[in-house]
Amino acid sequence: MNISDIKNKFGIIGHNTLLERAIEIAIQAAPTDLNVLINGESGTGKEVFPQIIHQYSSRKHGPYIAVNCGAIPEGTIDSELFGHEKGAFTGANEARKGYFEVANGGTIFLDEVGELPLSTQARLLRVLESGEFMKVGSSKVQKTDVRVVAATNIDFYQAIEREKFRVDLYYRLNTLPIYLPPLRERKEDIYLLFRKFANDCSAKYRMPVVKLNLDAEQVLANYYWPGNIRQLKNITEQICIIEKSREINAETLLKYLPQYSSNNVPVLLRNDGTSGGSSLGGDFKERDIFYKVIVDIRNELNDLKKVVHDIIIASNGSMSVLPKEDMQLFREANIHESISNGITIHKPVVQNSTLPQTIEVEETLSLQDKEKDMIKMALRKHKGKRKYAAKELGISERTLYRKINEYNIAE
Repeated sequence: MNISDIKNKFGIIGHNTLLERAIEIAIQAAPTDLNVLINGESGTGKEVFPQIIHQYSSRKHGPYIAVNCGAIPEGTIDSELFGHEKGAFTGANEARKGYFEVANGGTIFLDEVGELPLSTQARLLRVLESGEFMKVGSSKVQKTDVRVVAATNIDFYQAIEREKFRVDLYYRLNTLPIYLPPLRERKEDIYLLFRKFANDCSAKYRMPVVKLNLDAEQVLANYYWPGNIRQLKNITEQICIIEKSREINAETLLKYLPQYSSNNVPVLLRNDGTSGGSSLGGDFKERDIFYKVIVDIRNELNDLKKVVHDIIIASNGSMSVLPKEDMQLFREANIHESISNGITIHKPVVQNSTLPQTIEVEETLSLQDKEKDMIKMALRKHKGKRKYAAKELGISERTLYRKINEYNIAE
């Protein structure tokens, strides 16, 4: 058994060192019964590695079940994983086996394990520690012999700090960690993947294969790829179907690449595809309007403070000459308060009844406010349909449901 054989069998493409190291760890982990935690961004191919571990383990003849924890509503996740008794809740017309009971003697893959609610995390911890669980609505303890492989794209340390994930469960799952690098860390593999997807598309739809010129290859390698392999495959198929020319240059390729900076903030495009212009795709128009509103508010606040400052200077530094309404406005504009994750305004220091010549305003953009507004825009765009809104935002439907409740968003 070697890495090349594994790649051929499971359709893994690439020669990146981090990728091959991940395959090595999966091969070494397979004969054991230790729990494995696969960490990597969305679209990096995490779902392949549990299959490698299962196929080369002593459990290969047992069941293999893959569960997307982020796709199951919070109210039914316990029933899905551990089963329920008849009458345990409304609609439970008959008893049902859960995945841990069905997968006895085999392997269960928990994708998006970071999305599990805390109550379910406690149940999962008990299974990992003792192999015991109870069905929903039952007091009878049952045993199961299951090997758990979990995957996530979240930062566990942040989740633990925010008390969204149990630290004891993290260390129980993370017995053998596997890290999958994002596509931007596998630059040498990007063109190989493009060529594979282009050949597959050509064979499937019986059309000539598309090729990239040297400039386009450079653009492909240097793009950020926030959606990783999944995004690359999607864009390759779009180009194969839409473009009439079979040789793609950089200008054509850029039309299919949403513009992201390294921190995932949209970059404005000129009509020629370079950054800095005002020609935007439809997906980014609302976001850029939102950012512009924030900047405009900041500028208006600076203008207001400057006007008040000039009035006071013209009055020899005396604030008593201001009308009552302007005095209140001045106090509000200069109040020293920090709004959580919002805009922080530093109050100028007044010495000897004179104001400083400069008034500093420090701006920080609220991530929570942005997230809330982006969720609202996605829901409006898709007329309240959570499934499509979640897909647009790049999160699971259950995560979207939780965010809606957390921010008290009216649909």
